[in-house]
Amino acid sequence: MGDFTIRTRKFKQNPLLGRKQFVCDVVHPSLANVAKKDLATKLASMYKVHDPQCIQLFGFKTQFGGGRSTGFGLIYDNLEKMKKFEPHYRLKRAGMASDKAGPGRRAKKDIKNRRKKVRGKEKAKVAGAKK
Repeated sequence: MGDFTIRTRKFKQNPLLGRKQFVCDVVHPSLANVAKKDLATKLASMYKVHDPQCIQLFGFKTQFGGGRSTGFGLIYDNLEKMKKFEPHYRLKRAGMASDKAGPGRRAKKDIKNRRKKVRGKEKAKVAGAKK
């Protein structure tokens, strides 16, 4: 886990979105970078969060010369609020959302273009048979 310290700035309660939001400064002189999972566990103990999965950390930039990083953090009240308000890509990153099912973009275009080439009832056959 290494030796690092976390400081939070601009700490805000956001009751409408059911979260706390803050800028997170990490000082890590002996490490190149700190894993977000390690940061989340430390923040969970600092703010007495029952579930570390409710913590979202993103946008970390390491200062030139290393030893310091700054990013943004969100602590949601519960997982339902998180699933409701977090963008899909961040939910996917956290392992809480799955990929879309069904044919891909190229397959849909191919079916559409094959449908253009036939008339009448064959359109349904082309669409159904080649999925």
